[in-house]
Order: sequence, then C-alpha cells, then structure tokens
Amino acid sequence: QTVCSSIQLSVPEELEPGILVGSLSEHFPPLYQLLTQEYLWMDSNTGDIYTTGQKVDREALCPKETKSGDCFMVHNALVGPTGDLIQFLVIIEDINDNAPHFDMSEIHLKVSEDVTVGTIFLLDDQARDEDIGINGELRYHLQGSSGVFTLKVENRLLIKLVVEKALDRETQELYHMQLVATDCGTPPLSASAGLIVTVTDVDDNCPSFSSESARTVTIPGDSLENTLVTQVTATDPDLGSNAAIVYSFSPKVSERVREIFSLDSNTGHIRLTQNLHSFKAEELGLKVLANGPHCPPSGTQVTVLILPQANQELSIKIGFIAEHHNQTMVLPENQPPTVLAVLELQGDSSFKGSSLAIEDDVPFSLSPQNGKYLLSTSKPLDYEMKDEYSISVVAHVRLADGPLILPSRQTIRLLVVDVNDNAPHFSQSQYQLEVEENNVAGVSLLQVSASDADSGSNGKLTYRLDEYTSAIFNIDSTVGQLSVRAPLDREQQSVHKLTVFAQDGGSPPLESHATIYIHVLDQNDNAPGFLSTHFIFFIPENASPFTQVGRVEVKDPDEGENGSVDLYVVNSSGLFGIDKSQRIHTTTKLDREAEDHHEFHLVARDNGHPVALVSTARVTVFVEDINDNQPKVILPNSNSSCLTVSPSTLAGTVLTKVYAVDEDSGLNSEVTFAVVAPESVQNQSPFQIDPRSGTITLSQQLLPKDVGMHHLFIVVRDSGKPTPLYTTVWVNLLVNETI
Repeated sequence: QTVCSSIQLSVPEELEPGILVGSLSEHFPPLYQLLTQEYLWMDSNTGDIYTTGQKVDREALCPKETKSGDCFMVHNALVGPTGDLIQFLVIIEDINDNAPHFDMSEIHLKVSEDVTVGTIFLLDDQARDEDIGINGELRYHLQGSSGVFTLKVENRLLIKLVVEKALDRETQELYHMQLVATDCGTPPLSASAGLIVTVTDVDDNCPSFSSESARTVTIPGDSLENTLVTQVTATDPDLGSNAAIVYSFSPKVSERVREIFSLDSNTGHIRLTQNLHSFKAEELGLKVLANGPHCPPSGTQVTVLILPQANQELSIKIGFIAEHHNQTMVLPENQPPTVLAVLELQGDSSFKGSSLAIEDDVPFSLSPQNGKYLLSTSKPLDYEMKDEYSISVVAHVRLADGPLILPSRQTIRLLVVDVNDNAPHFSQSQYQLEVEENNVAGVSLLQVSASDADSGSNGKLTYRLDEYTSAIFNIDSTVGQLSVRAPLDREQQSVHKLTVFAQDGGSPPLESHATIYIHVLDQNDNAPGFLSTHFIFFIPENASPFTQVGRVEVKDPDEGENGSVDLYVVNSSGLFGIDKSQRIHTTTKLDREAEDHHEFHLVARDNGHPVALVSTARVTVFVEDINDNQPKVILPNSNSSCLTVSPSTLAGTVLTKVYAVDEDSGLNSEVTFAVVAPESVQNQSPFQIDPRSGTITLSQQLLPKDVGMHHLFIVVRDSGKPTPLYTTVWVNLLVNETI
C-alpha cells in the first residue's frame, strides 16, 4: 500500500551533483530506498537525499508551468524496517538561467512626420523570458534615441513608444535605436532588438526655383521644330506624389510666345513648335510657373534670344593643352589657375571685329594673345562643389557691310578629377550614451555616422576605436555599429570615454575623430560588505545605557538607493543597538558577573530594487570587570560559631580556615585576610591567620592563662583599585581544659 506523505522538499534547478536536498530520517525510521533514481539519489542508512549528475532544468521538466504554477517531481521510496512505500514531492525552484529574448532581431515602425509631440505607439514585439517570478520579470529601456523617443511601460506588458520631439522627414528619415529588455534576476540578464523608426512623408513643402534658374538662352534663327531650347527645374523635398511638380507658362506670357514655344508640364522641357526663319535679332521673355498640390506657384524667368540667320560660316578652333579624352578636358581639383586650351576664330574674311567671350558665370577666363585666345581656369576648381563644367564660348562678329552682330557658339566640356582633400566628418562630435551594467556581451550600443565629401576610395570610410578601449568595446569597421565585448561593471568604471576614428581610403588617408561617453547605470549587484566578518569590542560593566561600545564599518559600492545601507542588531536580547553612524551602543547596564561576554549579529541591508541584498557580521562584546563586589565569607557561616581547642594542641597546628570568595575577576577578586582586633593589646594572641590562604594556626604553645574564649575579628579585603572592598567576620575559639 502506498502512503502519500505530506513531505515536500524543494531544490533549485541546475544544481551541481552531491548537493543535499533534504532527508526522510526526520519522518521515517531506517532503512531507506529511493525507487525513482532520476535526478536524485538517497543514502540508504541516513535517508539523506542528494542531487545526481543529471541536472534539473525547470523549463524543460515543466514546459507548461513555465510561467505559472509549481513545477514538482513525485518520487517513490521504501522506508522503515518493513519497507513501507511512500510518495513525496520535490518542488523545483526557478533560478535566473534564461536571458530574455526577442522573436525578431529588428522591430520596424512607420511614423508620419506630422505626428504631434506626445503621440504614443504600441510596440507589439515584446521580449520573452522562460523564467518565473522576478527572474522572468522584465524591464525595458531605449538606447540611441537622442531624446526624440522615450519608452513608457504599463503593467510590465504594454510597451509604448512616445514621440518627444517634432519629426521632420526631410531632416532625418530613419532612427536606429536599441530596445533593451532586462530581467530582475541576480545577476540580471538582458537582450536587445533593433528598433528602426521610418518617418513617412507628408506634403509639407512646396516646389521652388533656385536663384540660378533664371537664364538667357540664345538659339539660331534657322532652328528647326522640336529643338530643345532649355529645361527649367524646380525642387520639392517631399516624396512621391507629395513632390509632384507641374510646369506651366504664366498667364502673362504672350500669344506669340505660346505659338513659338511649348512647355512639357512634367519635365520642364521648352521646345520650338515650328521652324524658325528669322533674319533679325529678337528677344522673347518666358515666365514659367512650378505648381504643387495646395501650394502657391513658384516662378522663374527664361529669356530667349533668337539670332538672325547668317550666310557665312564661322567656327572656333580648339587646341587642347590640358589632358583630354574625346574632346573632353580632364583637370584635377585644387590646381592653381591653369591654361587649358588655345582658341582661334576661323571664318570668311567678311567678318571683322571678332571677339570671344564666355557665357554664364563660370570659373574660367579668356585672354587674347596674338590673335588667339587662351582658355584658363580663373581659380582652383573644387570637385565637391561641382565635378563637371560645360564652358560655352561665344564668338561675336560684325559683318563687313553692316552693323549686324552675328554670334557663333562652341561648348567645351571639362571633368574635374577628385583628389583626397576632405577629411571625414562625423555627424556629431560627441555622443552621450547610458548603458546598464551587467549587460549581455556583444549587445549593440549605437551607430556612429561620418561622411566624406570626396568620391570613390577617397570617400570610402572605415571606423576604428582607440587602442585603450578596443579591448572592452568593438566597432564594425564598415557601418560604425558600436558594441560591447563583455559585461560592464559600474563599480570598476562608471564612465567610459571612447575615441572613434573615421579614416578614408585616400592616399595618404585622412581621418577625424569623435568622442563617445558611455555612462554605466547602476544595478543592485553588490551586497553591503563589512570591514570584518567578526568584530570584537570591550566595555566596562555597569556603564550607563547608550554607552558607545565601538564602531563597525560597512560599505556598499553601488550608488543611490542601491548603495544606501541600513544596519540591524539581531540576537542581542535587546542589550545592544546601533545608530546611523554605524556605532554600537548598550541599551542597559551590563553585569560581568551575570555574563562576561555577549555575542550577536549585525545585518546590513541595502535599499536596492527590485531585491534588497543583505550581509551579516558577528560581534563579540567582552564585559570588563570593575570592583563592584565585596568579598563574601563562606566559612565560618556565622559570627557566633565556636571552635573548641585543646590546651595540649601543639604550636603550629592548623586550627581552622576562613573561606571567602569575590565574584569579581583579576585583582578585584584576589582577597587577603587580617586579624584586626586580636583580643587585647596586653595579651598577645596565641593565634595567627595566613594573609593569603586564611588559614588560622596556633602560633605558640597554649598556657593556663589562655584557657577560655578567644574572639578574633577578621577583615577579608580584595585587591581592587582604586579602593579595595572588604567584609568582616568573627572567629570564636574556646580553649577548654576538659578536652
């Protein structure tokens, strides 16, 4: 018959082999035999139950009870001399052996740029922790938000993202952050997932023309239908349909202009709608509007100069000096003013008074020399400002038989070659970051970003950390993602100052740096520590209450409430207390004769969250003796007792002894004996007392005159300082002839 006993044992999961779990000997007599040997074994003689080499994993053993309910094992055993069959339960206690984890490594959220500050978004992607209780209770915080977003957690389950600053997609479209989940176990474990917020566009910008969009365009008088005259371009920083631009002529544009030119409403191309046959110069003005949804139009002015047809041909001959390929010149940036080409005007002799000029405001110049022109740069070119130029050179000539000015145009293309003249530039010169200590190794902290205005390998960046911090932190050399190699300990270092370098691929390479300050936030991972595990103090007895016994020292390296320590006295029978200055005091007078020493414990408890940590120390207080007890005579027990002495007793015989004790210790308890009133001054007493032992002896042979009663007044005195204490006793001796 199976007896279902009420015995319940408990064991933390993952224990090493050989750990004592409990014993059946308190409930049943020997012998013992455990029938289910899985996870546990039992000593057959003692009934002690131990763990085996097969560790208990609570989450694997009870997967359905991972978050609620007890996890237990039922074991059968034979007990007692008759081998009764019993059942008992072993409760499996949870330990913090599972870190939180997110189902997704990245969480994506779209937020419109026109949301108001304070708008809240619910994050459905919560972390999970297989542990229970505080080991599975999660806290969340956000890293790398730069104050734009914060977290709001309700009921430990609802994770909400709060917009704290106004968003502008045109300024920043993506926010890369880290959502960190940390459990409340000891030590705490954590995990993180990337939180990427994409700011979506709203139509909050209107099309606009730049100040350089107004221009003058020259076309020959014999240009053909559909010839591209020019293209106007407006910009709208919005996206998609919000950035749609429709071009149109202003209502003030004349009908003649509308007959000659067409405007593509989508591309801004202005073309001829007919063949031109013009023998005189004509200037036409075209005002173009850029229209966007719900926006006032933006306008620009295009002036078209139609040149008359010429019967003679005129050309510009180019002699390249600079490096060139297929009629395109190539020049490295930052060169001082350089001669690029020699230009020569060629044509019929009927042209006279010719001159060359450069159209538009470009960094080039023409200088005449012996009937030719030298084309040069007027200042060093900057690839990052502009990497390509189309130099339009116009030849103006006057016909021999009239004043009409006829132009001829030649366009020369020049490519600016990039050199490594720009160092990388960080988006921030300084980063401030907060990270909780005891983080998971490898967790990402933030992503730094630098840019380089150069192109190609000159603008390709790699990131690195200074050699002093690279052992603790790591940075992805390609994308600048900073991570931590190992858990951080605030008590060892509360602030880490990192220098991150960005280096381009130029030759020689250029680099710049930014500073990262990582502030390590405290967790309650240190229990208070006593300077000693055993304190010994001394105090005189009878000291008044609240006399200081001594001072202990306890410290907690955590900060704030985690490092604030309260002290308690336990097991002192109310005889001692302790104040906030860590000073131990008495609460009453102590009596050494009642108890010569006292032992108790001090408990130091911090105020940390979620769980306070404690430590203990042993205190021994020795009570020092003072001379507060006078000697006490044990024998004789009465002043009236009498001892009979025979007259024939020999001199030197020990007659009796005065016994006395003193409850004090040391010199305070050492007593001496003296006869203060040895009968009368005239008659010398035949008796004497040893001052140390109290032994009374017959000092001389008794004479007939000594027959009778002798009264010795004895003083028993201790050796206490400064004033010895004493007591007295009468010793009565009767010398009787009849004995």
